[in-house]
Amino acid sequence: MKTIISALLLLSIFASSSTLVVGLVSCRPDQIQALTHFKNEFDSSDCNQTDYFNGVQCDNLTGVITKLQLPSGCFHGTLKLNSSLFGLHHLRYLNLSYNNFTSPSLPSGFGNLNKLEVLSLSYTGFTCQVPSSFTNLSQLSILDLSHNELTGSFPPVQNLTKLSILKLSYNHFSGAIPSSLLTMPFLSILDLYQNNLAGSIEVPNSSTLSRLEFMYLGLNHFEGQILETISKLTTLKYLSLSFLNISYPIDLNIFSSLKSLVMLDLSDNNLLESSLDSHSNIPLSLEDLVLLRCGLIEFPNILKNLQKLEHIDLSNNKITGKVPKWLWNLPLLRKVNIFNNSFASLEGSEEAFENSSVRYLDLAFNSFKGPFPKPPLPIILLSAWNNSFTGNIPLATCNRTSLTVLDLSYNNLTGPIPRCLSNVQESLVVVNLRKNNLEGSLPDMCYEGALLRTLDVGYNQLTGKLPKSLLNCSSLKFVSLDHNRLGDTFPFWLKALPDLRVLTLRSNKFYGPMSLPDQGPLAFPKLRIFEISDNNFTGSLPPNYFVNWEATSLQRNEDWRIYMGDYNNPYYVYEDTIDLQYKGIFMEQGKLLRSILTSYATIDFSGNKLEGQIPESIGLLKALIALNLSNNAFTGHIPLSLANITELESLDLSRNQLSGNIPKGLGSLSFLAYISVAHNQLKGEIPQGPQFSGQAESSFEGNVGLCGLPLQGSCFVPPTQQPKEEDEEEEEDQVLSWKAVVIGYWPGLLFGLVLAHVIASYKLEWFGKIVGPDKYKQVDPVRLFMTLDSRWDSFNNKNNVEQTKK
Repeated sequence: MKTIISALLLLSIFASSSTLVVGLVSCRPDQIQALTHFKNEFDSSDCNQTDYFNGVQCDNLTGVITKLQLPSGCFHGTLKLNSSLFGLHHLRYLNLSYNNFTSPSLPSGFGNLNKLEVLSLSYTGFTCQVPSSFTNLSQLSILDLSHNELTGSFPPVQNLTKLSILKLSYNHFSGAIPSSLLTMPFLSILDLYQNNLAGSIEVPNSSTLSRLEFMYLGLNHFEGQILETISKLTTLKYLSLSFLNISYPIDLNIFSSLKSLVMLDLSDNNLLESSLDSHSNIPLSLEDLVLLRCGLIEFPNILKNLQKLEHIDLSNNKITGKVPKWLWNLPLLRKVNIFNNSFASLEGSEEAFENSSVRYLDLAFNSFKGPFPKPPLPIILLSAWNNSFTGNIPLATCNRTSLTVLDLSYNNLTGPIPRCLSNVQESLVVVNLRKNNLEGSLPDMCYEGALLRTLDVGYNQLTGKLPKSLLNCSSLKFVSLDHNRLGDTFPFWLKALPDLRVLTLRSNKFYGPMSLPDQGPLAFPKLRIFEISDNNFTGSLPPNYFVNWEATSLQRNEDWRIYMGDYNNPYYVYEDTIDLQYKGIFMEQGKLLRSILTSYATIDFSGNKLEGQIPESIGLLKALIALNLSNNAFTGHIPLSLANITELESLDLSRNQLSGNIPKGLGSLSFLAYISVAHNQLKGEIPQGPQFSGQAESSFEGNVGLCGLPLQGSCFVPPTQQPKEEDEEEEEDQVLSWKAVVIGYWPGLLFGLVLAHVIASYKLEWFGKIVGPDKYKQVDPVRLFMTLDSRWDSFNNKNNVEQTKK
């Protein structure tokens, strides 16, 4: 009873939650105290205290800690040699993975925990060699040191005779693999992927037979003799030999003795061409065969013999001709990836997949022509983008009730979008029909319960208005309707979509005001990419237009990456694509963009008939990296609040009717790589600094009153003139007006409202009339994959800056 009371007392002191953590009830007070001392050795400000103690288990009889699993990303700091951790001698399970230990090396103190059965230290940042004290861990059955910066020769694990799982991948171990490793009595999983291991392995003369079932040796520097050794490991079921860097082609017949082999990965190796024909001897037990980037030029007929095959990956090869019809008749085939080859046709034409059991099919980036065949009946993912398929979208697509991802973009398909796609709304998550020749109106595809998250029909010939039924797709994140002939007013009603991140309406026939009298701020709180350029939108934008956006602060994932949608699952990853006017260059963003939904935002209102002042509330969008308001009729001064957008990389305000000076505060934007204020009514000296000195002269031309570099000539102000004081007063007025508007927007601050009203009443002369904007030419984009990543460094050079729109 006394033990329980002491435990609860300590828990109340060191845990932030008042909820009892059941695992600690049986712990001795000294053990909880040691655990708390360990926690206090690190910065654990990102750690939920309850989660920390939830990873603890104690023996019900002795009260000693037997299990410790830290929450991911919880600890930061140095794991010292005298850490309290190494005093927990009764630990049997220790998992410190995914924490940031800045220790100069892997501490030898782990060797004190000689009762450990499981030790996981992956993604912990440890460096240097594995200490010899690890030989004391004689009870270990699982050791995971993967994804660190460990060096030296192979770790001293040969004496750990109870090991069943050894994971050393993604480190810098060098030298040879000890031959005794193959005769360890319980070792079944060996993962050495991506190290600097070399040489070959000799199978020792021993009565103990290897029990290895999983072996991952890719991305090392082994010699060819290793294949002969592997062929003797007859218990193998899963074998990965990608990037072996062997000097001669691999003969698939060498694996004929591996009768239990289920998975074989030979990616990025050269294969002996004759061993790919139907007469070769390869394990008939294979279910998963990966031959990615193997330089294949012909379809491997060896697949015809693999009646148990479920997954084949032939992507990124150079195979030409037809895909044989017999492939689709393999009875258990579920996943086929032939992405990025040079296939010209499917044998069997429109009925090629008629009896196929395939569920995941990737035909993208080939040279397929002719009508698109009817999809396999059980299809879940169908990707065929960047081919030359013609004709209509098969109506049979609507009967594939498991269809989740439909990507037929970048083809030559014609006709209407089938209205019957609403039949698969209960499974359909992605519809991408971009860059075809589809016509007609956008059909109703969303009814109550629809799961659609991505709708991309850009670059077609669609007409009519947007169907209000889109509101039924409450999960929509990505809507791209650009480059069509849609004619409608701005869809303010889309604000009801709670998670809309991307909205592109560029180059259509949309018209009317972008702000309604009773609308107030633009109510799209999660929008990150807002693209409405080259339409006929009119009117002015109120000062508080951008106040409601959540793009006011940076929010990054732990790994600084996020995809456009949550489409990841064990079988596929779908990645959206978008094209932007960025740094003066019109381009399609593929792999060049990452993190954009989490960390950054872009706005493009160019090529419309918007007038009035640019809203000062634009300065609230701290995550904005690209802003394009060019080719409108905006008047007044450039907002001083732009200096608050510290992430801004591209700013285009050209071809408007802006007046006054260029704010000096823009010179403090350290990421600003492109700026254009050409063809306005600006005056005064161009601010000097690295953000301006590297710009082209064309970025400032067409402003009679502007002077200073990079324009020719210098600034000269006659002594009798005093424009500086007058300009400063105007800038002060803008700042006061802006602050009053922002303060006035927040509830309860009446004084701010009154001040905003008074100051704004003196600014009526800032509004002007508009003239039609010049249109600019656009470069046809090139399709790329898109994983969204930090900013586009490859476009930050001076050559790209020169490529401004004409």
